[in-house]
Amino acid sequence: MYNLLISAGAAVAVFLIVSLAAGFQYWWAALLGAMIVFTACFVLIARSVTKKLEVLMEGAMKDIQAQRFEKGIRDLKSALRFAKWQIYVESQINSSIGMVYFVRREFATAFPYLEKGFFKNWVTMGMLGVTYMKRNKHDKMKETFDKAIMATPKESLLYALYAYCLNEIGENVKACEIAAKGLAKLPGDENLKLNLELLREGKKMKMKGYGEMWLQFHLESLAVLQKQQMAAMGGRRRIIRK
Repeated sequence: MYNLLISAGAAVAVFLIVSLAAGFQYWWAALLGAMIVFTACFVLIARSVTKKLEVLMEGAMKDIQAQRFEKGIRDLKSALRFAKWQIYVESQINSSIGMVYFVRREFATAFPYLEKGFFKNWVTMGMLGVTYMKRNKHDKMKETFDKAIMATPKESLLYALYAYCLNEIGENVKACEIAAKGLAKLPGDENLKLNLELLREGKKMKMKGYGEMWLQFHLESLAVLQKQQMAAMGGRRRIIRK
């Protein structure tokens, strides 16, 4: 990582200059100066790289939102040139690219980017977990979700998604444990409470409470959620009489 190397190089140079100029008996002053220079260089370079990335990423996201997907993805890929400058830059960009492909249902293309994604991006980690489930790599699915929960321990949908996937592969007991774990972290969460009850009763989870955030994982279609909602209303639309 260039930022670290440049900052460390500047710090070593300051340490040697101060030590030689003042004498090695003042090594503590040289060390203090070196630490100050290292921190200042690291922060300045990080800010410069972050600012350039923000401009590039903002433009890419605008293109993607306007459904100019190819241009947006090209811009995201071009941002990978900053990967050697800053820690986690490469994984964050890979997460963004993987998410775009996954949302577009280009799952095979999304997979390698999601695999190299940022572990603190719980949405893309969830997408990776879903991909592993669909590929029957259940151990990798669990490993991915466990890592995501460790990094983001207070996200209701993440627990629900993990429980849903576990239930899909026939591990109802483990699914109940994960939903209960989420409820312990998020007491009073109605979505987790409802789904834990459904899991314990051996029924299908109801995820419509999570809205569009749930739909992006492509485990249920909007039509299915609307059908569930209609069933909850008695199977017919309300008639408003004048």
